[in-house]
Order: sequence, then C-alpha cells, then structure tokens
Amino acid sequence: MVDEVLFVCHANMCRSPMAEFIARRLLAGLPLAVASAGTDAIDGAAMHPYAVEVAAGTGADPAAFRTRRLRPEHLGAATLVLTATRRQRSACTALAPNALPRTFTLRQFARLAAAARPAEAVADTPLRAAVVAAVRARGRLQPPAPGADDLGDPIGGSPADFRHCAREIERSIRPVLALIGTAG
Repeated sequence: MVDEVLFVCHANMCRSPMAEFIARRLLAGLPLAVASAGTDAIDGAAMHPYAVEVAAGTGADPAAFRTRRLRPEHLGAATLVLTATRRQRSACTALAPNALPRTFTLRQFARLAAAARPAEAVADTPLRAAVVAAVRARGRLQPPAPGADDLGDPIGGSPADFRHCAREIERSIRPVLALIGTAG
C-alpha cells in the first residue's frame, strides 16, 4: 500500500490542485501518491484557468484534471491530509474524526516539519514517521497568530495572484519534503 498525501481546499479548483501538481513534482521519486479534493467541490468541474497555467508549469499536463468533492473515504485513505485553511481542516475532521491526528493546514504542517525531530519518530514508512514527528513538534511550538495557518484563496485574482499562491504552496511543501527525507 502506497502512502497518500491529500490536499484539500474549498472547491478543488485552485489551491488544492495547484498543491497536488507542485507536490507531485517535488515528491517525485518517493513512494507516495498525491491527490486533492474540495470540501464544497462539484465533482467533474475543470480547474481554474490560472491554476491550469501554474499546474502546466510543473511539467505535467493538467488537461484531464477534474474536481472532486471530499468524501470520508478520501480522508480514510490518506496518510497525511493538508488543507488550505483552518476551516477546511475542521471540515475534514468533522467528516472523518479519525483523520484528526494526521490532518493539518499546509502552513501548519510546514511549521511543524521545520521544528520536528525526525530521529525521535519511528514508523513503518517515511511519511508516517514524518507525521509522528510533526505531531510531537506540535506540543513544543507556541500557537501562531490567528489566520497565520491559512493559505489565501486566489479566486477572483489575477494570474500574478495565482503564481503568488503557488509560491506559498511550494515554500510550505519544501519543509515537508525535507522532513520526509530524514524521517523513517
């Protein structure tokens, strides 16, 4: 069974699909699956055109991407759930309470990954060890300012707003990648 990272946003049209494509590029070569969904998505819609531009910039072809509404089984299958906002994190844990220990906002997990001590975490896969290390780091860090863990939604913005959001996503995925690389 392959570990899966699931990215979640509101409509699965902008942030989570951009994160999915960026993570696939950054995590290539690791035995991980990457997927995305939206708490309020309509199944089968196209990605936002500006998000398509960002996704295409990863070297992948996003033409076949279609949105999907978040379901309990998606959360059950994911080893790590990374949401765009605290509100979506709450929606995930309300939909599947057993996902709580492995559900974080993307920015929150990045902060925890940077503070984690991977040598203290033991699990059967590097991703699972990274989650354990992040959970342990959670108790050592002071809470951030309200909203600091939320990734702004670029919907209604310009292509530059989408590129800025994509840079924030990539900046947040890099410590996660580093932790996965040293954990396990």
